[in-house]
Amino acid sequence: MTRVLVVEDDAQLARALVINLQARRYVVDAAPDGATALSLAASEPPDVLIVDLGLPDMDGVDVIKALRRWSRSPVLVLSARSGSEDKIRALDAGADDYMTKPFSMDELLARLRAATRRTAEAPAESPATGGGRVVTDEFTVDLVAKKVKRVDRDVRLTPTEWHLLEILICNPGRLISQRRLLQEVWGPSYSTKTNYLRVYMAQLRRKLEVDPSHPRYLITEPGMGYRFEP
Repeated sequence: MTRVLVVEDDAQLARALVINLQARRYVVDAAPDGATALSLAASEPPDVLIVDLGLPDMDGVDVIKALRRWSRSPVLVLSARSGSEDKIRALDAGADDYMTKPFSMDELLARLRAATRRTAEAPAESPATGGGRVVTDEFTVDLVAKKVKRVDRDVRLTPTEWHLLEILICNPGRLISQRRLLQEVWGPSYSTKTNYLRVYMAQLRRKLEVDPSHPRYLITEPGMGYRFEP
């Protein structure tokens, strides 16, 4: 059974989350603050975490950063903070998804299922450290040889297109913020040039997706970033 750790200081909301998750056969632990959350995560490693950012003892972003030193479990942020800067900070710290309060329980459960499904389907070896090949129904990426094939034909990518694709491919299912992509591909001085991302992601989709206007693999989260869905 999937173990979920709910990190939420609002006792009423935490109770509602626990009841709803347990009703759907999740094993649920709850922590009212960051220190308790990290202690529970170490002693009873969760399969996925739901983390509020406004905790009484530390910022939820710091909880995610601490967790990411030793855990790769998916983290879904559930916060009243709706500003893009807060979302970017959480994603850069290692969060996999972000929802704002008030929220739909059905949507939360759907995102939780998606996060656990991606983890279950992920290969035992990360493409960044393992065999180095990522295979989809439409294209194959060889991270070692730096080659992409589609229907047994080589796809020619520019160095910038390759760098962008490589970051997304090496983080399957994880939402990568616009700022992180811009800084890693173009440099710190380009962190606000989101038009660069739109242009290059459109080029990648034209080369790799069957229907670039309705992408299956290179997904946009408006105002937040992009993800590769394996």
